[in-house]
Amino acid sequence: MPLFKKRTVGKPGEWYYCLEHKKVEEGPECPGKDRFGPYASRSEAERAMEIARERNLQWENDPRWHDAPASERDD
Repeated sequence: MPLFKKRTVGKPGEWYYCLEHKKVEEGPECPGKDRFGPYASRSEAERAMEIARERNLQWENDPRWHDAPASERDD
């Protein structure tokens, strides 16, 4: 009997995009550090990189996440 049991994260029916293997997988196959998800469907997981790009662009253009220029700061 093994001393430590390997635990998986996620459940079958949840879809992930593996950054290491560049593929969609159902349930926990690769470590959490190497994947995006979970996604509700396979097609959504297939768009993982596109979704990440869209979210990054939204974040980069969100004025709430940028520091005010030095001239506008309250000192």
